[in-house]
Amino acid sequence: MSKVSDAFKNGKAFIAFVTGGDPDLETTKKLIVEMEKNGADLIEIGIPFSDPIAEGPVIQEADLRALKAGCTTDKLFDTIKELKGIVNIPLVFMTYVNVIYRYGSEKFMNRCVECGISGVIVPDCPFEERDELAPYCDKTGVDLIPLIAPTSEKRITEIAQSAQGFVYVVSSLGVTGIRQKITTDLGAMTKLVKEATDVPCAIGFGIAKPEQAANVCRYADGAIVGSAIVKIVAEYGRESVPYVGAYVKSMKDAIR
Repeated sequence: MSKVSDAFKNGKAFIAFVTGGDPDLETTKKLIVEMEKNGADLIEIGIPFSDPIAEGPVIQEADLRALKAGCTTDKLFDTIKELKGIVNIPLVFMTYVNVIYRYGSEKFMNRCVECGISGVIVPDCPFEERDELAPYCDKTGVDLIPLIAPTSEKRITEIAQSAQGFVYVVSSLGVTGIRQKITTDLGAMTKLVKEATDVPCAIGFGIAKPEQAANVCRYADGAIVGSAIVKIVAEYGRESVPYVGAYVKSMKDAIR
């Protein structure tokens, strides 16, 4: 079992997302430590990018704030490396193909290992093109975590069979963001995933309230929350750490 999959071994997992470098890299470090302390089982760190096509306005704006504050991929790697030995839960990067290509795919995955990143989520790398990244991930042991959307349909089984770490089940069509109601048949999607693989699955996109997290965990092995956390960071900036910690605790308590 990979370190990413290990995040699910003690029951339902809460996966928290934070945009690296928003409002600054020092706060990102504090947020990661605080989220682990309050029950996060795995943390996704978004590498700020000028064209994050899978993200809604909340995370888009966070990316722009981070870039404006001077965050680069190298600086984020260096910051995450400082957490080795301090943070014990798995950390994964959420990023885009262009970021990896520009950095150099082999160099990028090697730096992930060096800095303690256990997996990567790349929303704009479709299953059919995973071989562009998979050899570098396989060589270094970095999990290439797939996304399955409501439109994946017949491809769900095929994608799930190749999964590493966990399967990221996208709850709704469109980009990330808080939703009042999730109407996708998540039970049917997760059933197909579980029939195809023993790799855990977690549901993300649109989850913001404890009851929503508890609901999706009726079907999946975990819940992923991004925009709701990033909104707290946007509101409180460098003072956001305790507020994010309290929010993470409320969400983890809901799915225990």
